[in-house]
Amino acid sequence: MRKWTIPFVLFLLCLIFLVPDQGRRIQANAEADSDAPVDPPKVEEKLGAVPNGLSTDSDVAKREAESMSRKSLRANAEKFEFQAEVSRLMDILINSLYSNKDIFLRELISNASDALDKIRFLALTDKEVLGEGDNTKLEIQIKLDKENKILSIRDRGVGMTKEDLRKNLGTIAKSGTSAFVEKMQTSGDLNLIGQFGVGFYSVYLVSDYVEVISKHNDDKQYVWESKADGAFAISEDTWNEPLGRGTEIRLHLRDEAGEYLDEYKLKELVKKYSEFINFPINLWASKEVEKEVPADEDESVEEDETSESSSSEEEGEEEDAEKADDEKKPKTKKVKETTYEWELLNDMKAIWLRNPKEVTDEEYTKFYHSLAKDFSDDKPMAWSHFNAEGDVEFKAVLFIPPKAPHDLYESYYNSKKSNVKLYVRRVFISDEFDELLPKYLNFLMGLVDSDTLPLNVSREMLQQHSSLKTIKKKLIRKALDMIRKLAEEDPDETNDKKKDVEESSDDNEKKGQYAKFWNQFGKSIKLGIIEDATNRNRLAKLLRFETSKSDGKLTSLDQYISRMKSGQKDIFYITGASKEQLEKSPFLERLNKKDYEVIFFTDPVDEYLMQYLMDYEDKKFQNVSKEGLKLKDSKTKELKESFKPLTKWWKTTLASDNVEEVKISNRLADSPCVVVTSKYGWSSYMEKIMHSQTLSDASRQAYMRGKRVLEINPRHPIIKGLLEKVVTDPEDESVKLTAKLIYQTALMESGFELSDPKNFASQIYSSVKSSLNISPDATVDEEEDEAEEPEAETKAEESASEDSEVKDEL
Repeated sequence: MRKWTIPFVLFLLCLIFLVPDQGRRIQANAEADSDAPVDPPKVEEKLGAVPNGLSTDSDVAKREAESMSRKSLRANAEKFEFQAEVSRLMDILINSLYSNKDIFLRELISNASDALDKIRFLALTDKEVLGEGDNTKLEIQIKLDKENKILSIRDRGVGMTKEDLRKNLGTIAKSGTSAFVEKMQTSGDLNLIGQFGVGFYSVYLVSDYVEVISKHNDDKQYVWESKADGAFAISEDTWNEPLGRGTEIRLHLRDEAGEYLDEYKLKELVKKYSEFINFPINLWASKEVEKEVPADEDESVEEDETSESSSSEEEGEEEDAEKADDEKKPKTKKVKETTYEWELLNDMKAIWLRNPKEVTDEEYTKFYHSLAKDFSDDKPMAWSHFNAEGDVEFKAVLFIPPKAPHDLYESYYNSKKSNVKLYVRRVFISDEFDELLPKYLNFLMGLVDSDTLPLNVSREMLQQHSSLKTIKKKLIRKALDMIRKLAEEDPDETNDKKKDVEESSDDNEKKGQYAKFWNQFGKSIKLGIIEDATNRNRLAKLLRFETSKSDGKLTSLDQYISRMKSGQKDIFYITGASKEQLEKSPFLERLNKKDYEVIFFTDPVDEYLMQYLMDYEDKKFQNVSKEGLKLKDSKTKELKESFKPLTKWWKTTLASDNVEEVKISNRLADSPCVVVTSKYGWSSYMEKIMHSQTLSDASRQAYMRGKRVLEINPRHPIIKGLLEKVVTDPEDESVKLTAKLIYQTALMESGFELSDPKNFASQIYSSVKSSLNISPDATVDEEEDEAEEPEAETKAEESASEDSEVKDEL
């Protein structure tokens, strides 16, 4: 009995000391519960063992688990409501049946990359913003918690303050949301989400509860959380481990999104979408390794018994010696053990730093998709990868996208954002440099990395740096060369190709590429001609249009000139709303008969274009609807004299209509007359364009409207008959009325708007009366007034008869 007395007394003493400590722990846990969620989840015992590279204390693990409740937002958090547009967008994403939900990962990685770019740029002028230790590592980390179905993406970027969290994650630009929703309704392609600035909300494709933990250098650490139910909450973070700086996004995945807890799936997505992100992307990945551990004695005996016993006598002595050595060493065995470590997923070198000959087409396509956030199956139309040397050294990659952005020309003069990113020594500086590329080339995607530009200056100072002008000049030249090469390699653009030579597969791929480019970005080339006088001739070579002889195909100015008739000095063109309308224009009658080719310009910007493109290859441009058209006609002088009484009389008759002159035409064949404008005035189509302008100036329109000239066809019977009437009785009012009616009809046929449509209609009706032998004084019959009471009686009688019919049927 005495043997157990001392141990028993020691056990009681230990128990007495432990009870107060346990009481203190219970009290501490009770205090911690005040910050816990309303419905905290059950905390698993082994949660602390989840490999997240951070948690080492079980209490920390417990607090983290409490912050992961999917059922309710924290009770003590400050709650907000989403902007209406955000809620609308989230409804689309949450209820989306879109099969490819993978895009959420690329959007989060892209946002993380942007945050890292910002902090790296700030560190150029203030190295202290990076902090110390792990905070200086500019990287993206991805972790999995399979047990709790949580996917985390963390960056060490600039981070967000409390106000940033509220603004950035609670509201977005209405235009961005509306444009995305509209595009979704027409195309149903969620791949577009990153191009509208709404990429973060793609998290709701796969999760029903999201936490965003963020720490900015200028603020405390905060948690943003939302269940996608129209509200979100922000609270100061006192339970998670300090981030130091940056943002961690935790996605509580839906049950049907379990595939994103697979390491191999995440590796595949990063490889596909984010291979060319300019920062390391690390995954906390599992790995099986063989490890030697001490073996139990029973197991070693069994191994010895199962060893081979058929060795020869000569080997026996050696084995005895080895066994003697083994007996001195401790017995071990090899077992497989799962370990976790950071695995780098994007080890691709920056593509612009590599030799262009070593980069494959597939790599260029992947890089374009990563750069443009365009992950459709379409390849870029063309690209140019080059190194520039000289006073300013830089490397650049430029891409022509497969299609134009939805708002390319809507915000043409207002947008400051460029699609070309500027790097200095691999450090991202900005994509808002107006001086990097002119606006008419803002559809190009690309990247410029210079080693000669200064790093430690502000963006505003860098924008004024003289080296940017040199870079801009070289970029424009390379861009135009790339577009020209696209045209030259298109088999449809070359006329001298032999038909009997079989086209290669490469030719088939390039066939029609320039026509596709022109349909998407042709307006940009025209704007370039207007804005860039230095490169106007180069840009003119890239122009494409349909003509009266092109059979619906696009042709160039060089091809037009090669088909010009001998003796033709001018390039003929006409502007209008559509090709079909222009083909029927009276201005083309004589030109078509004489086999001249006329260019059709049907884009409103063409009117402005031709005010700047005066000539090409020593050939002047001539609008066939204006004065100045010169076609040889040997009888013109004789006809002028014989029709002088009519032209002089008609000009006087039309004095009130601002007609400057009436003369013999050399452009008409079948029409009696046509109205043309002065050479430097507005054409009829330009007048329509200016009238449709919201803020148009009426006084300026009156000044710019060209003087109108009525050209008559001396061979037409109507003109001949009118000449006879004028010679017989020039004061006949009916003849004057007919002359005005002919002019107004010609005005309409020539594309002008009538100043008094009502008067024109009245004259037409009068002419119809005359042709039907109806008296000009005939009036419209008066409407008879019908009594209301008889009408009521009639209705009563009708209802009574209907009732009697029903009774008869019954």
